[in-house]
Amino acid sequence: MVQAPTKTNRLTVQTETIGEKTTALRSLDWDRDRFDIEFGLQNGTTYNSFLIRGDKTALIDTSHAKFRQLYIELLEGQIDPATIDYLIISHTEPDHSGLVPEILALAPQVTVVASKMALQFLQNMVYKPFAQRAVKGGDQLDLGQGHVLEFIPAPNLHWPDTMFTHDQATGILFTCDAFGMHYCDERLFDEDLHAIENDYRFYYECLMAPNARSVVNALNRMEPFTIDTIATGHGPLIRIHLAEMVDRYRRWSQEQSLATTTVAVFYTSDYGYSDRLSQAIAQGITKAQVGVELVDLRATDLSEIQEIMSRVSGIVLGTPPAKGPSAQDAQAALGVILANIKEKQAFGVYEAFGDDDEPIIPLVGRFTSLGLSAGFPAIRVHNPPNANIYKLCEESGTDLAQWLTRDKTIKLMKSTDVNLDKAMGRLAGGLYIITAHKGDLQSAMLASWVSQASFTPLGLSIAVAKDRAIEALMQVGDTFVLNILEEGKYASLMRHFLQRFAPGEDRFVGIETLQAKNGSPILKDALTFLECRVASRMETPDHWLVYSVVEEGKVSNPEGLTAVHHRKVGNHY
Repeated sequence: MVQAPTKTNRLTVQTETIGEKTTALRSLDWDRDRFDIEFGLQNGTTYNSFLIRGDKTALIDTSHAKFRQLYIELLEGQIDPATIDYLIISHTEPDHSGLVPEILALAPQVTVVASKMALQFLQNMVYKPFAQRAVKGGDQLDLGQGHVLEFIPAPNLHWPDTMFTHDQATGILFTCDAFGMHYCDERLFDEDLHAIENDYRFYYECLMAPNARSVVNALNRMEPFTIDTIATGHGPLIRIHLAEMVDRYRRWSQEQSLATTTVAVFYTSDYGYSDRLSQAIAQGITKAQVGVELVDLRATDLSEIQEIMSRVSGIVLGTPPAKGPSAQDAQAALGVILANIKEKQAFGVYEAFGDDDEPIIPLVGRFTSLGLSAGFPAIRVHNPPNANIYKLCEESGTDLAQWLTRDKTIKLMKSTDVNLDKAMGRLAGGLYIITAHKGDLQSAMLASWVSQASFTPLGLSIAVAKDRAIEALMQVGDTFVLNILEEGKYASLMRHFLQRFAPGEDRFVGIETLQAKNGSPILKDALTFLECRVASRMETPDHWLVYSVVEEGKVSNPEGLTAVHHRKVGNHY
């Protein structure tokens, strides 16, 4: 059953059988263009929940609050809520648990099944008693008729309270955020791998890469189970390309886990915006090929925090609460962090924007007094975070990671065979400035690895380093402008865009620009501009090769020649 989209918000719902006595209840959010720290969703998203009926009935997860009426009507079309025995919550992020109060009102007899931490979070959301059962790894729930559910802890994917649920009768593994993607389509399963793989990878990079060690742990816990389908919380369910999709997660996560340099990002879950800001910083760190461990101050044993501190090269801390119910645990964890600082560790601090944050300036002073170096300036958050704040966090994380790996980078530059290095350096390229605008964000980058790649349609390829700030604005479907610099007239532009910009700094201060049809800046002093749309991306070890279709173009000086860049070496810019 599919409800026709409305003209105002394009919210639809869908239900379909996915296994024996197992039904998917999907909320399709066709036009959502931003989700948490992910900048610019190209294909909307879905919120998936599931109904299992044996002798007992279980509902796994709910939906986003914006689907309140649609979802409740859909659920009531399937079952009388008063007959639901269990409400299983995979984790408590509002896009999955946003309708828990409504379900409890319709089904006051229901027992809520979740991890211990998830139940604590739910109590702060519901504000009234409810029947509950805390479960841990290996615990089972027998619904009858072969539907024996077993629970698998999967903390930090991507919240600390996450768990998977496996049904022995159907071989379906319910994973909430893990293996998901923001892709809205009425096709229930992963039929078209080519259509979804970019969104699958982008989702992984945003939410799972900063938790790579946790992903590997979860994959290892999955191995004993027979799995025929992965029922995700977002996007299509994984069945047709199951082995391939799981293998990609394992490969990507193992690559991240092998990083020799690691940063611990400490945050306080369910406090202010600590979790989302920490995720943005962690994403920036992973872009620079540095490992991350996201550590929840409330949910991590003090002995484990001490062990983490003994092996990380950098520390990022969200201001913990100074007062309130979670302050005691957070302050105890902060004491352990400060007591176990090592020489040469770098640090960064950001405001969580909670009600009772530990003051940020004294906190920075405590780190510097212990001899640590700041990897980025303290991030002050004066209003609820917007896209620019999240981008500031991402760029700050990248700066910290680059600072930590500077010696390794220099060593690698010197280790290349001299003859090969000089030979590669003879590959000449033009000089270009890429400019991009997306929502409230804009960025720019000096480039020389640009080449025409097709005639029909007119297309070009650009190699963009993974740790470039503009990379996040060059996903499939995004638009940008390629500004081609003119021989003999490029010195000032090149000098400006070669400088190192601080996180969040406006790249266009003092530069004359026009606006392209696609919204990106055109540099007034460029020889030529080409308006482009990203069609596909191919990954290399340290760059993304971005293929784009050219949609508009104009030459300002028909007699001008393209500036050419001659390098001396081939192993760095």
